[in-house]
Amino acid sequence: MHGFHATMTAQPGRGAEVVALLLSAPSLPHPDCVVFLVGRSAADPDTVHVTEGWTSEQAHQAFFATGPAQALVAALQPLLTGESSYTDEVPVGGKAVF
Repeated sequence: MHGFHATMTAQPGRGAEVVALLLSAPSLPHPDCVVFLVGRSAADPDTVHVTEGWTSEQAHQAFFATGPAQALVAALQPLLTGESSYTDEVPVGGKAVF
């Protein structure tokens, strides 16, 4: 398993656009992606968190080399400010209820 937790800062007032873009990504769900969770900071709605879990690091790299994934990254860039931070994470289980 391979995963990470990313924190991105949207341009002021554009957090909802970042969330909408991430949640509407046509290339997800993907069979090798076991977790894809998008959230926002309660204190700052322009801070967006993404948690991803993949069957392997190679599967993650292969996915992000595809055209649709590259298009998603390119569409996100003008909505963000500064550098995103990443923390490695290995998915081990859990539950999501929305």
